[in-house]
Amino acid sequence: MDNAPWAPAGLPAREYLLVMLTAAAATFLLTGLVRLLAFRVGAVAYPRQRDVHVKPMPRMGGVAMYGGVLVAMFLAANLPALSRGFTYSNDILAVVIAGGLIVLVGALDDRFELDSLTKLAGQVTAAGILVLFGVQWFVFWVPWGGAEGHLGQLMVLGSSQGQLLTVLLVVAMINAMNFVDGLDGLASGIGLVSATATFVFCLGVLDRQNGDVQAYPPALIAAAIAGACLGFLPHNFQPAKIFMGDSGSMLIGLMLATASTSASGRMDYTRLSLNPTDTIALLSPLLVVAAVLFVPLLDLIMAVVRRTRAGKSPFHADKMHLHHRLLEIGHSQRRAVLLIYLWASVIAFGAVSLTLFNAVVVAWVVGLGVLLAAIISVIPRMRTRADRESR
Repeated sequence: MDNAPWAPAGLPAREYLLVMLTAAAATFLLTGLVRLLAFRVGAVAYPRQRDVHVKPMPRMGGVAMYGGVLVAMFLAANLPALSRGFTYSNDILAVVIAGGLIVLVGALDDRFELDSLTKLAGQVTAAGILVLFGVQWFVFWVPWGGAEGHLGQLMVLGSSQGQLLTVLLVVAMINAMNFVDGLDGLASGIGLVSATATFVFCLGVLDRQNGDVQAYPPALIAAAIAGACLGFLPHNFQPAKIFMGDSGSMLIGLMLATASTSASGRMDYTRLSLNPTDTIALLSPLLVVAAVLFVPLLDLIMAVVRRTRAGKSPFHADKMHLHHRLLEIGHSQRRAVLLIYLWASVIAFGAVSLTLFNAVVVAWVVGLGVLLAAIISVIPRMRTRADRESR
């Protein structure tokens, strides 16, 4: 049995790292070509009242990122260990096809400014492709109805329930990442942080499965998009030479949602007793999703509430996102971006650490991280108040 093709092959960390670096290198090299292409086809963002940039900027950077992902997946398919992960799962093929569709929709929007309903239709279709290939949630933990001594219970989702949950999650993550793309390097940096945290979590799941090759896909998906974000960031950090556009932000959201969903299907729920410690393990895929989504989803929710209260469409653009507020407080563009990186890192890696280390220690470290981020956030306002009082 030990010689079976699906038998554990250890933890191929070096191969995953090679895939990540390959995605970074390919994206970095392709971005220059895509920048020229964007100018040629007219995929250019001209400054508007709500924008921060002051000169025309090429978009469609997501095309280069998708190219980097394809190169990384091709490499993985030819590596000794990772190639076996393609045999026993359709998740990688699913994310490649769905990613191609979402990048196509995003690239068309970068060029022609598609309406919101058309983009939503493309997002739902991409999520539907994932479901058709078997990428979906199968088990969900609820905090009620458990037997004596157990905290909550597992709810096995029906086919339609799991598919609906998957589509909702994918569409939510796509739009959350799309909303946060407002400053140079912001979406690519948050994508890098989120994908790296998801990758670490997926490695933990793979380790708990003793290196079972059937648990390879989620870590591979996370590693590929983390590398693509890393390779794009030098071109996109302030002052940016190119924007990733909807083609990039939606690709990041799609691949993060796919990695988290795929990892949830590799959890061994039969070994868990639903005591408080095991409950963290049960919730870990949801914790990672919530943590990865926290900053962009908070921005999305605040925008929807703000616009509907004003009697406007939830998709009506304005200049009151989280990054705009940080600029108003007195942060520079770079400092605002780095500060949001810090918030995203504390939350995302804090959630992942809960699945790997002692919860009490993690809570203290995360608490200190939140305190540090909060202090840095309000320093410009404190300086302004001090200056006023000194006058």
